[in-house]
Amino acid sequence: MNAQVTGVIVVGAGGAGLTLATELALAGVPAVVLDRLPGRNLQSRAGAIQPRTAEMLALRGLLDDTLGRSIDYRLVGGHFAGLPVPLDYAAWDTRYPHPVLLPQDQLEAVLEDRLVELGGQVLREHRLTGLRQDADGVTVTVTAPDGDRTLRGRHLVACDGAHSSVRKIIGAAFPGEAATARMATADLVLTGDVDDSTTGHISSRIHTSPQGHFAMITPLANGLHKLILSGPRTMAAERDAPVTTEEVREVLQATHGGKVDVAEIRYASRFSNASRQLEQYRHGRVLFAGDSAHIHSPAGGQGLNLGVQDAFNLGWKLAAVLRGEVAEDLLDTYQAERHPVAARVLALTRAQGVVMGPQRDGGVPELRDVLTDLLRLPDANRYMAGVMAGLDLCLPSPDAAPHPLLGLRMPDVDLDLGDGEPPVRFSDLTRTGRGVLLDLAEAPLAAAAAWSDRITRVRARAISGSPDAEAVLVRPDGYVCWAGGAGLAETLTRWFGPAGRAGDGTSG
Repeated sequence: MNAQVTGVIVVGAGGAGLTLATELALAGVPAVVLDRLPGRNLQSRAGAIQPRTAEMLALRGLLDDTLGRSIDYRLVGGHFAGLPVPLDYAAWDTRYPHPVLLPQDQLEAVLEDRLVELGGQVLREHRLTGLRQDADGVTVTVTAPDGDRTLRGRHLVACDGAHSSVRKIIGAAFPGEAATARMATADLVLTGDVDDSTTGHISSRIHTSPQGHFAMITPLANGLHKLILSGPRTMAAERDAPVTTEEVREVLQATHGGKVDVAEIRYASRFSNASRQLEQYRHGRVLFAGDSAHIHSPAGGQGLNLGVQDAFNLGWKLAAVLRGEVAEDLLDTYQAERHPVAARVLALTRAQGVVMGPQRDGGVPELRDVLTDLLRLPDANRYMAGVMAGLDLCLPSPDAAPHPLLGLRMPDVDLDLGDGEPPVRFSDLTRTGRGVLLDLAEAPLAAAAAWSDRITRVRARAISGSPDAEAVLVRPDGYVCWAGGAGLAETLTRWFGPAGRAGDGTSG
């Protein structure tokens, strides 16, 4: 059986997989996305885009379409454990200081549309059944509607979710904590006194009962609502058991006193607070991103965002390797940069689970009161807002005394390019997926010309929010890797490969 050959095999057409495939396609690297389902999962599932994810989508010109599909409902701010103090994202100088309510299937639609536009493809009803890697690539066997087939790629990236087939096939350990709580989520039609206000903090939507019931209702489009629920019946249910009308009605009765009832369940699924993470995100030529690399409680709404940001970090690096510009060890920085981020999210979600636990647990009400008071302090609120939104991330730097901007996200400043045209934003310069060398003071950067095939040099004047540097080099994922001074050539070599090396390899 002849194998179909591609650059990268991506397993899983969720948020992480589609983001990764889109980044690869933008860089001219062929990729095939395999997904076992016959079509896109239409359940809302993850429901919010955090500010840092919005910023990254803006880097590729994907945000306007994303916002156009969002629900007309704006939270006052973010939250930690549903406590009644909004997190002020505006304190982090972002253009997107509110979570964007967006069902996951709508983000996936935006990403898949862009992927197809770039010439990529998603092969539906393709179930991975075997995987073998060698020194040159990865070969997989797949069961498809027209029979078994074989594909081969230089690398494979597993984005196939919490119950990853790839993880199981290669025997990658997935250590962590088993579930102690089981929940369900449903997109449904409700009747009765449902609060459809378009503003408000999430704390106003959380309802509990002394018997351990939990319900949070959020409006969706077309008369639907999203309900996240738990209770004694849900806690005892098997993972694959259907979510029943009786189960939902019991929770609504306990939390809303009969004021709200269920008329129809459109989609429903179960999840838990299990918390696990791969020790290594790279196993030879197989890499992991999204829920296949880490799982956790959805408290705080970080899961989809974590996976999409994994893909933005990995995509440009993998493309550079396959184009022959950099050595394979660039992929090791993916582990170094993203593993600690997920580890922190796992810790945060476990902490939130304690705080959101049943009120009868000893000390929980007092703990909530203490944390609520802390979050009212501006410095504490800013810290937690940065953590929850992903805006505070600072990537590790090899410099002994790094510039204050190194490793931080590049602000989306307004720029005057001096050509008589209207001002542009920094994010307007990143649509091609290349690195950007932004010259803000006519700095002597002639050496960078040797990398002109891999980075875009822009001379501009910052109109507002100017970074404190004469020039900055920004990676394709939006993080500053050099900020004036010595070492530009060394930094360009580290992240974009030696001058003149482009094209030495192959993307096939």
